[in-house]
Amino acid sequence: MTDWITTPVDARVLRGALDVEATEHGVLPHRLPARARRQFPDGYLAMVEAQPSGVRVAFRTGATAVELDVLPTKTVYPGAPATPEGLYDLVVDGRLTGRTTVTGGNVRTVDMTTGSMETTPGPPGTARFSGLPAGAKDVEIWLPHRETVELRALRTDAPVEPLPDRGRRVWLHHGSSISHGSNAAGPTEIWPAVAAARGGVELVNLGLGGNALLDPFVARALRDTPADLISIKIGINLVNTDLMRLRAFVPAVHGFLDTIREGRPEVPLLVVSPILCPIQEDTPGPLAPDFSGRQLSFRALGDPAERALGKLTLNVIREELARITAQRAAEDPNLHYLDGRTLYGEADFAELPLPDALHPDTAAHRRIGERFAEHAFHAKGAFAADND
Repeated sequence: MTDWITTPVDARVLRGALDVEATEHGVLPHRLPARARRQFPDGYLAMVEAQPSGVRVAFRTGATAVELDVLPTKTVYPGAPATPEGLYDLVVDGRLTGRTTVTGGNVRTVDMTTGSMETTPGPPGTARFSGLPAGAKDVEIWLPHRETVELRALRTDAPVEPLPDRGRRVWLHHGSSISHGSNAAGPTEIWPAVAAARGGVELVNLGLGGNALLDPFVARALRDTPADLISIKIGINLVNTDLMRLRAFVPAVHGFLDTIREGRPEVPLLVVSPILCPIQEDTPGPLAPDFSGRQLSFRALGDPAERALGKLTLNVIREELARITAQRAAEDPNLHYLDGRTLYGEADFAELPLPDALHPDTAAHRRIGERFAEHAFHAKGAFAADND
């Protein structure tokens, strides 16, 4: 029998969360602060910000066995293929050494055509890892990026302590479902996690599925969160929601950047435009799910001629972001721009097509993360260490 030591799960052993809420089942990590969560009526955003993409339980220990009791909430979409079980990735001293799933949990049913949601309660479960190497080591359990996870208890067969400060820079990133990790197999395989590992930085991921929409409360969260590096990936959600026209988009981008600069005036700030997405390169939104094939896909409902009326497309957004950042960089030398097609372009689409016409798969996530690291963290990149 194992002599277990129970450690409270709280902010001391959590990384990548901006807030931790006490619930009747344990604690729930949030990726937006409480103030921001009071400012949006959208139940879908409430769901995705509580999905712990990039959040990990992190500690230093000599333990060889670890258990994490959790209550997951898993999401199903009627008419779409079943979502794979969420993975818990075990990283020891920076290396992925194990992964597991947790059965049971609540089930949230989301109607993609109406946005309605219904949750069916279920039992908690346990993520178990054994056979860890002996001796003191840094341990991280990366939580599933597509499931809400209430954390109930952490057990180990040796004492734990919070991870020491390794002097790594904090990278704060905001983006869409692609940054959130849609279609990546596991939480360490989403492209921001791949890029963070290659860049040797601590990730705080504010990739919010369907909700990179230039919301002021997100800009304030970026402004108020301590970070050494900030990036924002703007575009795809603005097009596929058909949220605004060009007249509103340009000042909204300026306002978003102004807010960030109010609190982080000199932090390297990288603006990234959309990766290639052929269905919306020159066709406006809105976007709609398509259930007619063997698997879920998406299609754009707009008319390319509507671009003349101010409707947004990905090419329009890239042109404007390049212009806006060039204009502002004249007075803000720490502001940078990266064309998203540098990360995933036409040749990449031919080799690694988007399975649902919108989101990259695991292999494409890896390529995007590696390319981002090459461009951002190299000696002359926006996030080069000697630029700080």
